[in-house]
Amino acid sequence: MANQLTVDYQQLLDRIEALESRNAFQDDVIEQLNSELAIHQQEISEFKQQIRLLATRIKSVNPETGLRPQDEPPPPHY
Repeated sequence: MANQLTVDYQQLLDRIEALESRNAFQDDVIEQLNSELAIHQQEISEFKQQIRLLATRIKSVNPETGLRPQDEPPPPHY
């Protein structure tokens, strides 16, 4: 009986050690993912700013001439 308790106790210790090892691994993975997420969020923010700038430029360009409306010469009847 005492021998069985020793075996059960050792099995529990082994399981606890395995769980602690998995937990440490998962903590490391979570930290890596968190770091990557922060990088991606920064990149997305930069991309949004670039898109806003491009949208502003596109809106200010006349599609037929490529000129901004204020750069076009006045019509001939003026």
